[in-house]
Amino acid sequence: MSRFFAALLLVAMPVLASAAIDETIRLKESVEINAPADKVWAKVGNFADMSWHPGIGKTELTGGKANETGATRTLTFKEGGGVKETLTGFEAERMLMKYEITEGTLPVREYGANIRVEAAGDGKSVVTWRAMFKRKDPASPGAAGQDDAAAKAAVEAILKSGLENLKKVSE
Repeated sequence: MSRFFAALLLVAMPVLASAAIDETIRLKESVEINAPADKVWAKVGNFADMSWHPGIGKTELTGGKANETGATRTLTFKEGGGVKETLTGFEAERMLMKYEITEGTLPVREYGANIRVEAAGDGKSVVTWRAMFKRKDPASPGAAGQDDAAAKAAVEAILKSGLENLKKVSE
């Protein structure tokens, strides 16, 4: 019986090791904005318009209706490249939008994110943007520019610059 378990371990170890190498990266960024939540949601809560983000040159709704689950859009980055996204959830009453990147030039895959606006009292709001993804290259350690560090840096820059500018244009 012990030989069976030893053989099983020899077979399972490479699978377990590769699972640990290609882990999901989770990022969360938040900003407090000196504006009521409904005012901020009016800017950020439209899937067909991402003009509030300084890195987005163009938002094009390519399928479905804005703010309805299943809608698709193409975002063109000002510095070149872009992504195609699908709206996977939209709850206006909770001021919550969920979406996935289906293809694009970012060094990520299996990307899902949500953005939420919450009232914070005294006419303020808090916007939280969460993203979960894997690096573009699943090999270990990942090709340069498609590894964990590149994926995390790219997404972190998008979240931070977007929230900073949302604060600027909302206050």
